[in-house]
Amino acid sequence: MNILITTIFSYPHEGGLSSHITTLKKGLNSRGHSVDILSFSQLPSFKKKLLAQAPGFLLNKVKHGSGQLFNDRQRLKLLTSSIKSLKKKYDVINAQDIFATLASIESGIPTVETVHGYYSFEAVSRGAISPDSMEDLIIRDFERKAYQSVAKVVTVDHRIKDYINHLAHIEAETIKNFIDVAAFKPETTDRNETRQVFQIPLHKKMLFVPRRMTEKNGVIYPIMALPEVLKNHHDTVLVYAGTGEQQAQLEETIAKLKLTDSVLFLGSVPFEKMQNLYGASDIVLIPSVHSHGVEEATSISALEAMSSGSPVIASAVGGLKEILSDGEDGLLVEEKNIKALSQAISSLLSDPIRAAKLAEKARYKIENEYSHLAAAERFEKAYQEVLNSKTGRPNT
Repeated sequence: MNILITTIFSYPHEGGLSSHITTLKKGLNSRGHSVDILSFSQLPSFKKKLLAQAPGFLLNKVKHGSGQLFNDRQRLKLLTSSIKSLKKKYDVINAQDIFATLASIESGIPTVETVHGYYSFEAVSRGAISPDSMEDLIIRDFERKAYQSVAKVVTVDHRIKDYINHLAHIEAETIKNFIDVAAFKPETTDRNETRQVFQIPLHKKMLFVPRRMTEKNGVIYPIMALPEVLKNHHDTVLVYAGTGEQQAQLEETIAKLKLTDSVLFLGSVPFEKMQNLYGASDIVLIPSVHSHGVEEATSISALEAMSSGSPVIASAVGGLKEILSDGEDGLLVEEKNIKALSQAISSLLSDPIRAAKLAEKARYKIENEYSHLAAAERFEKAYQEVLNSKTGRPNT
């Protein structure tokens, strides 16, 4: 099968969507399929800047949110044109967002959409548009049109499936997020070497936050919990891998709490180096929160950490509750609860044997339930259902 994966976002880029695409392609390739990726990154630079990025930036100066909507619409047009101009013949397209879906449908190629979140709600959450504004309502209409027009909708968790059913009256299929369990496994790298490369103190306990710095990821809360942790575990460093609009706020909070020597920002870290950082960590933190109707899906960062042999502490929200069993293969704490987070961190730092047992059980779960090979097989079946439906052949 010749498969095209499309997105209006850049690829590769920082975050779970890029990881999903990379790992899905690898899984489908292993099953004998040919997979290409078409993203905003592959479009001509002059067109991107002239037709989307620059006008969108200027429009946002006039009216908040108008630039975001214009940018998305222009990316839709550019991607539509690019798909139609492709020389290679594809059997099916797997679009990764609503605008890529609408662009892909225009090609006439059978299209499956994978839904990773709530497009309009997430735009509100990151401050790109205002809630219930004209732009918000228009984007929700684009969502509804994409879900109702595509041949098949796949979601990465059950909450998103329910959301789509409510918004567009469409019954989607759920295929939970997944990772390459062979790429993220315990003790495959030298812990000290990794710390030296990233200039992380060798003698300190490392708390790792592999998150984009956006509101829904709750990245401010580990910083706020750190002073209490340091009282009993003074040789502790909090390390962030990621960038985003909240970094300035984090830096201000660090200065206010006088934590400059205890927090380290690594910036954007390439996908292939993330496994090393998980392995160098003592605890991985996934402190997600509810934000403007947005919840964490089946977090790829959490799955990668669990697979890498690092104990995970996460907020008890969204898809995190689906993948972590509190006290068995990780710890779940109430979102935004600084005291609960600091106590959970301190408990694992004080009891490394318990932390190791949680990590061991987490790895076992990932191997058995979240392999990219099993997920690729399910996506293959979804594509085949769409193709069979088009030709009138019965599903097998």
